[in-house]
Amino acid sequence: MTEFFMTMVPPTKTYQEKKVRMVKGKPVFYEPQELKEVRAKLSAHLSQHVPKQMYTSAVRLVVKWCFPQGKHGNGEYKTTKPDTDNLQKMLKDIMTDLHYWKDDALVASEIVEKFWAKIPGIYISISQIGE
Repeated sequence: MTEFFMTMVPPTKTYQEKKVRMVKGKPVFYEPQELKEVRAKLSAHLSQHVPKQMYTSAVRLVVKWCFPQGKHGNGEYKTTKPDTDNLQKMLKDIMTDLHYWKDDALVASEIVEKFWAKIPGIYISISQIGE
């Protein structure tokens, strides 16, 4: 099992904010500078927690996105953007690039929640399932 908490203000820019431009009549997708910065921030934090052994079979991924609480109660669910599915895409892609697992298709069970929190950050738990 791998479990950790990354103290940080979670990014609100998501993978869905990629841009497209036409090159010779064909669409080419690219990450604007803001998205590159989000990727770099997540990569820097995640690189500190790469498991010693890469996961090679089915896993359960639990992610709790903890945003600065502001006027909200600590632990109150966050029901505003960004959407959980958009938050997860880049996170899992980076985890794949860092060799947390062979392929993010191994994530067979996924629990994702967003909260307002006194201590902002991202909680991650990965556990092997099935065997």
